[in-house]
Amino acid sequence: MSRRSFRSEIARMAELSSTALILPSSIAVGLFFGYFLDRKLGTAPWLLLVFTLLGVASGLLSLFRAVRRQMKDDEAPPPEE
Repeated sequence: MSRRSFRSEIARMAELSSTALILPSSIAVGLFFGYFLDRKLGTAPWLLLVFTLLGVASGLLSLFRAVRRQMKDDEAPPPEE
């Protein structure tokens, strides 16, 4: 395995491992903002629910895009050295 190929494989593994964090981090951000706004505005639990659902939707959309990008990269022929 050449050095260039090794680096591209490491970069690919890093990208795939970060894909696993997309959904939970989006949900956590939605929960945080919803909780914070509910506390400030006294609207519990409505903003928490709204922002949690927005976080789930955002996370799923980002996850879908990342998986589609990975599938597209798999179809591309490897670069010639």
